[in-house]
Amino acid sequence: MQYPTLIHENVALARENRNPTVICKMHSGWAVLGDSQFLPGYCLLLADPVVPSLNKMGLAQRSHFMNDMALIGDALLECTDAYRINYEILGNKEPALHAHIFPRYLSEPPDRIQVPVWYYPKELRQSVKIDYARDQSLIESLRKTITSKLSASA
Repeated sequence: MQYPTLIHENVALARENRNPTVICKMHSGWAVLGDSQFLPGYCLLLADPVVPSLNKMGLAQRSHFMNDMALIGDALLECTDAYRINYEILGNKEPALHAHIFPRYLSEPPDRIQVPVWYYPKELRQSVKIDYARDQSLIESLRKTITSKLSASA
């Protein structure tokens, strides 16, 4: 099947339990580990149902999406040695709502630690791909932490 965006395809695969990057289902969509792991723990939140932008959601849906995004950040702070989290909602290349959630580390080069991750060279951003064997324990740790937080907030 042909999908309008990669986000649509990834959400469809998540619904079918065929997306190996899935961390867990959340109120507003799917928490997934990013295909690139140059910053270990890079995640995305994929809205489900897929919408073009945050502005196409009602107020309650927006609230769930933003809270879910922050919950993923909370989990990253607990499960990695990140010192802060960067959040970005762009949608320019893939016009379907998704949030990038980047853990930031004090071990990053000093000239990059204070700039957006997109300032890293493209070759570097694409050089460390997800490795399901290596990253499975992180996925499990994030899943456990996120689901615990979701249960506590219910």
